[in-house]
Amino acid sequence: MKLCLRFLFALAITVPMLPVSTGAHFILVEPSSWIQENQLGDPQKVGPCGGEPNGENAQILTGAITEVTGGSNLHLKIQETIYHSGHYRVALSVNSRNELPADPFAEEKWTDQGLYSVWGAIQSPPQIPVIADGLFTHYPDPEKGERASFRPETPMAPWEADIPIPNINCEKCTLQVLQFMADHRYNQPGGYSYHHCADLKITADPSKPMDEGWPTAGN
Repeated sequence: MKLCLRFLFALAITVPMLPVSTGAHFILVEPSSWIQENQLGDPQKVGPCGGEPNGENAQILTGAITEVTGGSNLHLKIQETIYHSGHYRVALSVNSRNELPADPFAEEKWTDQGLYSVWGAIQSPPQIPVIADGLFTHYPDPEKGERASFRPETPMAPWEADIPIPNINCEKCTLQVLQFMADHRYNQPGGYSYHHCADLKITADPSKPMDEGWPTAGN
């Protein structure tokens, strides 16, 4: 299937101003996260799944595994604890987190505060291993007088969606939920994205055809 990329552009404002360096944060509420998250959702900068920068996550592992039937929908619920314009993407790996895709391509600009993102690529339609992209898109609306510094009232209501799960068998898959941030300073680590993951056990529905194109579990 041909890969089509649909791009989101940060909306221009009529009054010049410097970019805002406020960092976004989000909590993965459903499905259960693979690590314990604090009230802001940290640690979430390190790709592909968040966690401590040194990789020593033993003390914060939850051991949670969400069971789901292949060919059905999985309910996704996130809470953005610090608002930032952008969108979300969901991807699935079967055998290894190395199968997860790179963070979205970002158009960048140089400012007197450093390197900033302008927009991020969205797959439309999503390509394996991405299963949903362009979720919860939110940008300031200049027609409402909202500038780049716009912040909605908090706490914000959670964002929720039903995500289609492929009809495959997988004893322990990784579901990655990624937030791409537009008009954001480049983070080290993490770039322009924040990351959370959940471990899934997927059991194929025998009444439905198996989805092709996915790696075979164990290979």
